[in-house]
Formats: sequence, structure tokens, C-alpha cells
Amino acid sequence: MITRRTLAGAALALGLFGGVAHADDAWKAQYLELTLAVIPAENASGTTDRYAPLTEYLTKSLGVPVKLRVANDYAAVIEGQRAGNIQIAFYGPASFARAVLTGVKIDPIVNQKHETGVSGYYSVIYVKADSPYKTIEDLKGKNLALVDPNSTSGNQAPRFFLKRAGYEVDKFFGKTVFAGSHENAVLALTQGTADAAANLWNSETDTMVTRMAAKGLLKNADGTPMKQSDFRVVFKSDFLPEGPFAMLDSLPADLKAKLRTAFEELPTKDKAAFDRLSDGKDKGLTPVTMKDYQPIIDMLKFNDEQRRKS
Repeated sequence: MITRRTLAGAALALGLFGGVAHADDAWKAQYLELTLAVIPAENASGTTDRYAPLTEYLTKSLGVPVKLRVANDYAAVIEGQRAGNIQIAFYGPASFARAVLTGVKIDPIVNQKHETGVSGYYSVIYVKADSPYKTIEDLKGKNLALVDPNSTSGNQAPRFFLKRAGYEVDKFFGKTVFAGSHENAVLALTQGTADAAANLWNSETDTMVTRMAAKGLLKNADGTPMKQSDFRVVFKSDFLPEGPFAMLDSLPADLKAKLRTAFEELPTKDKAAFDRLSDGKDKGLTPVTMKDYQPIIDMLKFNDEQRRKS
């Protein structure tokens, strides 16, 4: 039997649920659109091709436009989040640590699990396989292409692990240059403007070299395609946690919850967008916390102290 009390209770329930639904959407009045910024591992067009499907997925998942911004350098992502102009960002672990160390209030969301089954990678130093250089010692006084001051595999990790092995980068090599991106560092090596190049290494079949070779960006002098075997690794770091997708800590709690859910569901809800991030090599996304990056924060503190001493 439907009574006045039943109707009143139903009306109250509808009002409560309506209020909850309204509250869930309240952040949209403040954020008519969101920006996802990405550090420059590749050239601008390659980065856009890789991340555009992700922004389309996030747009559908969140219900507001998510725009992609390909940064000119790593610092631009850090400063954009500091200013609040970039709500979501993809960092390398060292650039994420640098942001935290310089007071940017951000929360890591997820990082990528590679085909190896782990959410991390290595820094390596490459030489060309046809060069006379077999070990790091052979590179004394030679030129090294780094990536960016805030790159993990392209600067911070080589400095830390080479120092631990007894080699101080700025004194051991004849010249070091920042190429600006991981691709540019490899190109500096292949074009002869550097004798060695620091870069990332996920697995035997997933490196910056394999990704560039797949896009036809690496050529021998005679125009034939280069492949991974045309490069030699002369130094490899300890294991590094993969860089995170991160969001501003100041975002509304309900928006942050939606972002976490959207990223965690990406591999299953939009496999094509997820596969595009790694050319189909990654296996999933792993939720991460600030604790996962404490070793990288400590590494940067050590490097900063060494720089001050020198």
C-alpha cells in the first residue's frame, strides 16, 4: 500500500540522490576543460600521435574536453602544473621528483607496466656497434649526448650511477650536450655529433632505438634501416620506477577520483588508446603513490648536492 509516508520517503530519496549527482558534477563548473601535458620523449608529431587517443578517451570518461599539450621541455610541464594551467601530466620519474622537490603539489596516479611484467625501466648509454668503444672507460674524453636536465634515463640516472661507479660525468666526458628529447639524443649518436648517448631501455625489444627504427627514423649512411643490433650498450643503471601520470592535488576530490578510475580502466575500456602509448608492448597500468618515487627524490637530492660541491 502506498502511503503519504512512502511518498515522502521516496521524494526525500530522490532529492538526496539528485543532490549527490549534482555534487558529482560540481567540478565541471570550475573546469570547463582540462589539459594533459606530456614531456618530450619524441618529436612533437610523434608525441601527439601517441597521446591523442588517450585525451579522447579521457574526454569521454570525464565528460569535459581534455586537451593535449606537448611541452617543449621537461621544465614546462613542471611549471605548468605549478601555475595550475596543467591539471594532468605525464612525467618521467626524475621530472616528477623535481616537481615535488620544488613545491609543486601533485599526486601520482598510475604508471605503465611493460612487457617484462614490471613497472619500471633502465637508463643506458649507447654507442654505435661499429665504433671502437666497448666499455665506459673507452669513452674518456669523448662526447656524450644527454636528453634534458630533468630526464631520468637521459641525465639524472647516468650522473648518479656513473658517479657511484667512479665516473663523474662532467669531468670524465670531453663534452656533454642536452639534445632536448630521447629521439634527438639517439640521432646525435647516429649523425656523429656525439660518441655516446644516454637513453631509456625497457626490455630487449622495447627501447627508444626499437621505437625509432619502427618509425623509420634511423638510417645508416647508405640509407639502409638501422636496428637495435647497430647499437651497443656500454652502461646500464639499476632498475628505475616508471614515470607516472600525475594530477594536481588541488583538484576537487570527485574529479581526482574520476581520474584515477579512468586511468585504471584505460587498458580494458579503450585498449586501442592504451596500446598506442607503447606501440602495443605494455601490459597494463599500476596504481602508484608518492612512496614509489622516494628513491628518485633521494637520487636527485644526491645529484644536487654533488653539483653544489663542484
